[in-house]
Amino acid sequence: MKPQYITVKIAELNNHCPECYSTEGLQLIFNQRYKETKLYKAITNDTFEELRCKVCQTDIFPVRWNDDIERVVDYQKKAFQSKPRSFKLKPLAWVLFLTIDVLIILGILVALDVIKF
Repeated sequence: MKPQYITVKIAELNNHCPECYSTEGLQLIFNQRYKETKLYKAITNDTFEELRCKVCQTDIFPVRWNDDIERVVDYQKKAFQSKPRSFKLKPLAWVLFLTIDVLIILGILVALDVIKF
């Protein structure tokens, strides 16, 4: 299963792009990982950031960052608030749990001879 990420925050930066030298296109994008299965949805604490230029449509990797970009990225990282970790069961999981609970209770009642078949 491929990891899935949600975009939590997009910060517009006024720095020069190392590729096209535009001052209008840099975006710092903060993503957070989430897992989704048939039984549950969960947001994890795993986060990462990526720097992208809207003008030239390129990803700017940390090797290409200059000191000004690094300072701004560090500031944005400190100001970033990730979504809290969460775990939610889907309706299928609730149906399975309720079915298992009913079967366990029936098994106990049959074992104690409260219910006879």
